[in-house]
Parts: sequence; structure tokens; C-alpha cells
Amino acid sequence: MLTDKQQHFFDYLAGQLAAEGRLPTLRQAAVDLGVSHTAVAQLFQQLEKKGLVERQGRYSRSIRLYPGEERRRDRSQRSRELPVVGRITAGLPMYAQQEWAETVVVDATMFKGSNLFGLRVEGESMRDAGILDGDLVVCEPRQYAENGEVVAVLIRGEDATVKRFFLYPDHIELRPANPLYPVMCYPFSEVLVQGKVVGVIRGRQGILDDSRP
Repeated sequence: MLTDKQQHFFDYLAGQLAAEGRLPTLRQAAVDLGVSHTAVAQLFQQLEKKGLVERQGRYSRSIRLYPGEERRRDRSQRSRELPVVGRITAGLPMYAQQEWAETVVVDATMFKGSNLFGLRVEGESMRDAGILDGDLVVCEPRQYAENGEVVAVLIRGEDATVKRFFLYPDHIELRPANPLYPVMCYPFSEVLVQGKVVGVIRGRQGILDDSRP
């Protein structure tokens, strides 16, 4: 793991490599970052110990990026692959489905729960909750919901949808977050809560939004 200063320095080096095709000397890095040559040298030594950069020659002023095994291992440990629900199999909870439409890689430090699954959203009914057409909602498996929570549910064992949940004495109300769509009311027997929405992956480009509606 890198500290904020180490990550900033590493990102600077990577940016210079991408823009200039080469890395700056330590002296040039000090000028660009507005810090002392000693501070840059210390940061370089810290990254060097972690296998991320190396000096070109023992006494050379030039350096080169060297993404070592430690960084690759750390990146692997921080990611996890989640299944994305495609076809719904009657009688099974969404996270237990045998067939998946796709998978998505997310940051494991942000999504730590067990059996998390994704559900691709179609339509604009949850627009005002920040969930748009084509987004992927990440859900924590649940078979219950509190009033007002955004949840994934199965209706009549077939149709999956994402709505705000409200429980009344004689029915369940599923509310959209868009005034253009109607509120839906169902008897208890027709609605099965499958999970609480804990994050949104924006669109089909995979931009993560963990603001949690």
C-alpha cells in the first residue's frame, strides 16, 4: 500500500512517462512538484523499496518506472469479481443463479459483503435516485427491507426491478424515483425482496459511484 504522498509521486512519474516518453530526473521532479531535492530522493527511495521504480545505474540521475510484483499483488488483493444477473431462474434468489449475463470487477475495499451481485438497470424510473438507464446496481443479498430503502425485488417470481420499498398493512408499495412513472402496489405474495442496493456502477463504461441512494 502507498501513502498519499507516495501515490502522488508515482502518479506524477507515470504521467510524465505517458506525456514525454521518458521519466524526469530527480532534480526536475523536485522543480515540478515544488519540493526539495531531498524530499524527492526520499520518495524515490520509498518507491524503490516497494519495487515500483529503479535507478538506471547506481549513480545515474535518471530513473525508470518499474511496476514490481508487490504492486501487482496489492492491486489483485483490492479487487473482486461480482456476477451480474441476466436471466432469472424461478425459485432461486438472484445471487444463487446458475447463469450470469456478465461479471464486473469492483474495489474489494468498498464492497466487502458476501454474495454481492449486480443487476443491470433498464429505463429511467430511478433517475432521481441517481440510477440511470444502463447503470449497474450492486446489491447486498437481503430478504427483507426497511421503508424507503432502494432494493432489488422479484415480482411474481419472474420480473426483477429496482425501486424504493414501502410496507403497508395490506400491501407492498414500490415507488419509482421519477414522477413520470407510476407507483406500483402488490400483495405480499407477489413481491420477494432480493437485496439492498449498496452502490451504482455508472453506465456500461464501469464508472463507480458509491454514493448509495
